[in-house]
Amino acid sequence: MTNDVRDDINEMCLSELNKHALKFMQREVGIINIGPANHTASAQAEFSLKQILPVLLAVASGMFLVILDSTIMNVAIPKLVSAFQTNLSTIQWVITSYTLSLSAVIPLAGWFSDRFSSKRMFMTSIVLFVIASMLCALAQTPEQLILFRILQGLGGGMIAPIGIATVFSVSPPDKRGSVMGILGIPMLLAPILGPVLSGWLIEFMNWHWIFVLNVPVGFVALLLAWRYLPLAKPRHNSKLDVIGALLAPISAVALVFGVHQAGEKGWSDVWTLGSILFGTLVLAVFIRHELRQKYPLLELRVFRSPAFVHGIIVAWLNQIALFGSILLFPLYLQQVKGFSPLEAGLYVIPQAVLSTIGINLGGKMFDRYGVRPVAIIGILSLSGSLLALTQVTAHSSPFYIMCSFAFAGLGQGLTMMQINTHVLKSAPKELVSRVTPITTSAQQIMSSFGVTITMAYLAGRIRELPIDHSLDQLGHAFGSTFWITLGFAIAALLLSLFFAKRTESNTSTYFQIQSK
Repeated sequence: MTNDVRDDINEMCLSELNKHALKFMQREVGIINIGPANHTASAQAEFSLKQILPVLLAVASGMFLVILDSTIMNVAIPKLVSAFQTNLSTIQWVITSYTLSLSAVIPLAGWFSDRFSSKRMFMTSIVLFVIASMLCALAQTPEQLILFRILQGLGGGMIAPIGIATVFSVSPPDKRGSVMGILGIPMLLAPILGPVLSGWLIEFMNWHWIFVLNVPVGFVALLLAWRYLPLAKPRHNSKLDVIGALLAPISAVALVFGVHQAGEKGWSDVWTLGSILFGTLVLAVFIRHELRQKYPLLELRVFRSPAFVHGIIVAWLNQIALFGSILLFPLYLQQVKGFSPLEAGLYVIPQAVLSTIGINLGGKMFDRYGVRPVAIIGILSLSGSLLALTQVTAHSSPFYIMCSFAFAGLGQGLTMMQINTHVLKSAPKELVSRVTPITTSAQQIMSSFGVTITMAYLAGRIRELPIDHSLDQLGHAFGSTFWITLGFAIAALLLSLFFAKRTESNTSTYFQIQSK
């Protein structure tokens, strides 16, 4: 950080809140105690978004890069199947491998930040992500593309936990819902731009450009991070849980592969049963190992909090339903309705627009009423959308399709950031520093499960169709697949009814979070 930037920040930090926000930034990613409780009200009254806008902008740009690459792939799946002359089940791993590699590196974010400083790791992640994107553009086989997508995930996995912890830390307790909602706006712009850009590039250029696009976007994110994120001295006293770092991704990959094989060959298949049993065994060993460590990779003791467990289960079910269904949207439009990639991208714009509206409304409702009404309304909107999509056919009207997609987006905007914020607030005070890696990595794993379950089921239904099947039969296969995601959404809706009417923060001032 240059001297001019430090001077600008110091000039903004005249209030008590700003002084402590600056103190946070000097200590990198972590939330510190801002002092006696009697100063909290006045500090919150003086809070202004301008005080944290530079950090918010830098974090949002990095997260936008990672999320854009996820959404830009959805429209490209049919084109990749054709370009590589392979099948949907194989190309599905282009998305699944990316999310799994993200989840594998997320728990390491705290240790790497301590060892090398969060600013260096944030910028290094962006550089690795851009390099891997160029390799993806040069891929000649599906196997190469999957490998390079894994490298992409490893490069970008630490951006989200560092960014979320940073923004959460500088937000007053009664403004966290709104500020996290602001952070979510760029995250929801990616679903708007991603499919449209992907459709345009595929239709008028070629699929390689969906990865080349990451280069200029990554350069902007890197410049903002270098300009606005503070550089603090690394802390070398933390220890890396090497065994935990190996066991966690092995168990996740084995379980996801088992679910994928179940869709391909059935639950009685040897590889299916073997993968699921092996993944479950490794997961059990990982949990036992983590609970016995002084410096665990993930602090699993946080699951002793009933409120935390309740909240994170609702979040998981909601994520499986949401991400499992979002990938189906462009596939249905292109394979059943016969739309071009660009037309498919334009059709999902209403979904992203209502997501943006929902996240703004959801943040304000969360601050005023707590998580319960926001979660119920949001998941109910998603459930209604998925119920409507179970009835889609090859002859469904454009208005019907766009409205169904849009209300799924509204549910996404109302629930994603708000339920995650509730989970952070419901964690025990002494363990909250370890919550962000758990929730972020679990979100990626659940997204992988959602994609794997729906794609495997859809592939199975398509294989059951006759070779000369009609578009009506293909549309019915998509409609029946939406029943799977609807089931998860209904389960999340039922559990959301048991949220407390008002969520109280687990501390009277700021959370005391430090990345360790």
